Amino acid sequence: MDKNKSYQFLKKFCLQNGAELFGVAGIDDLKDDFFLSDKVLQSVDKAVCLGKRISSGVLREIESAPTRLYFHHYRTINMFLDQLALKAAGLIEQKGFTALPIPASQIVDWQKQTAHLSHKKIGVKAGLGWIGRNNLLVNRKLGSRFRLVTILTNMPLKADKPVTDNCEDCRLCISACPAGAIKERAEDFDHIRCFEKLKEFQKQRLVDQYVCGVCVNACKGVRS
Repeated sequence: MDKNKSYQFLKKFCLQNGAELFGVAGIDDLKDDFFLSDKVLQSVDKAVCLGKRISSGVLREIESAPTRLYFHHYRTINMFLDQLALKAAGLIEQKGFTALPIPASQIVDWQKQTAHLSHKKIGVKAGLGWIGRNNLLVNRKLGSRFRLVTILTNMPLKADKPVTDNCEDCRLCISACPAGAIKERAEDFDHIRCFEKLKEFQKQRLVDQYVCGVCVNACKGVRS
């Protein structure tokens, strides 16, 4: 199967079924960071990364803390992405290839805030954006206002190239962060302070899971 044709075929299917971002990344240099068995990893060499926009109306209600509405919306989008990944994986398997959908939001270690793999790192390799000061994937048009899901596969697909964009002089997330976890450089993001604030929100019963959304709301992308 031709890599370009299979790429366009899969992209069309995903966009028609509700994805708003689509990208493909090679994963050979990322596998060491995956929490998956060697048997599984040996059978795949590509990752399909899909994104779905978060409602700006829901985000507008957020100021310095998450809301119940945002929490419900967050879970709803994650479920939608999981269903979309399941459909896309089924299509890939119908074509005779391996497909492993990785949940949009299933944490393996809350203290380290790690999952089976990093959707955002795959998103960077798939050309969907860059890691911003807020430690999230930032897309030029959507900012950080989207959620991601990943499908690992051995389907022959062309790989996208990372973008060269960055946050430029935007620092809205730094002033918005209620934990003071966001710094000038993305690599200086304070994971501990972020996690402590997430626990505080949960203890206050603002939400029933460790979510925030404040910096997501602040990040609207870069439009030069």
